[in-house]
Amino acid sequence: MDLFEELRRRGGITRTRTLRDAGVSEHTIRRAKAEGAVIKPRNGWVALPDADWFALAVVRRGLVISCVSLAERRGLWVPERHQRHVVASPHSSRFSVPEHAVVHWAQPVIPREPDAVEDDLRNALVLVARCQPLETALVIWESALNKDLIDRASMARLDLPAAAREVLDRARPFADSGLETIIIHRLQWLRLPMLAQAWLYGHRVDLLIGKRLVIQLDGATHTGPQRTSDIAHDALLALHGFHALRFSYEQVMDQWEQVQAVITEAVAQGLHLADR
Repeated sequence: MDLFEELRRRGGITRTRTLRDAGVSEHTIRRAKAEGAVIKPRNGWVALPDADWFALAVVRRGLVISCVSLAERRGLWVPERHQRHVVASPHSSRFSVPEHAVVHWAQPVIPREPDAVEDDLRNALVLVARCQPLETALVIWESALNKDLIDRASMARLDLPAAAREVLDRARPFADSGLETIIIHRLQWLRLPMLAQAWLYGHRVDLLIGKRLVIQLDGATHTGPQRTSDIAHDALLALHGFHALRFSYEQVMDQWEQVQAVITEAVAQGLHLADR
C-alpha cells in the first residue's frame, strides 16, 4: 500500500494506526518521517507537508472541524463564509484553541471515528441549529436537503435536541439557493401560499407567491446567455398575466427593507391574485 496515495485519499492527514490497518508498513512511515516527506502534527498522526492548514491546526489540538466550517467544506450555502468552528469531546479538559475559532462542546448524535478530522455532516448540522440564528440554520439545512446530502426521514429518527428538531420541521428541500430560503423565511408573516422553484411556461422561477406574483433572484454570476434567457422568460410571463419582480443578491442581503417594501406593495395591489 502506497503511503502517499493513502494519505491523499484521507485528505492528507490521518492517524498512523489507520495507515497501518490499511496496509502501510511501520518502516515506510518511519522512513517518510525521517526524510521529511511527511510531518507529525501530534503523537500518533502523520500528514503531508501541504495538508490543509486548518485541518492541521485542528488535529494538533485534538479537535474536529464541525458546524458552519464543515458545512462550507461540504459545499453548502453558508451566508457568512470562512468561519472557524470546531468541536471538542464533552470530556476534553485541556487544549489550545485555533486563532479566531469557535469551540463547541457537544455529544454527537452520530458517533465520531477516532481519526476523524472532519465531523459527520449530521453532527455539524445539529451544531448549526444550536449555534446559528434560525434563518441561517434553515439556509444550511435546506441546502443539505436540496443536495441530497442528508435524508429527512433518517434525521427525524435521530435523538435531536430541540433546536435541531425545529429546523428539521421547518426545512424543505425545494429551495435552489440560500436566497430563496431567506426570502421565504422573511415573508412567512404574509401568510400567503409560496412555492419555490415553480414551473411556469418551460422554466422554473425562484418563487411564486399566490397565483401570479413571481420573485426572481439573481446571483453574482447572473450574466450572459442566462440573463438573456431569463429576460425573455419574464416577458413571456407578463404576456400570460404574471408579475415578475427581480432582485439581486446584494438587494436581498443588504437592502432587505426596500425589497420587502416592493413585495408588500405588489401584494397590496393584488398582483398575486389570479384575477388581476
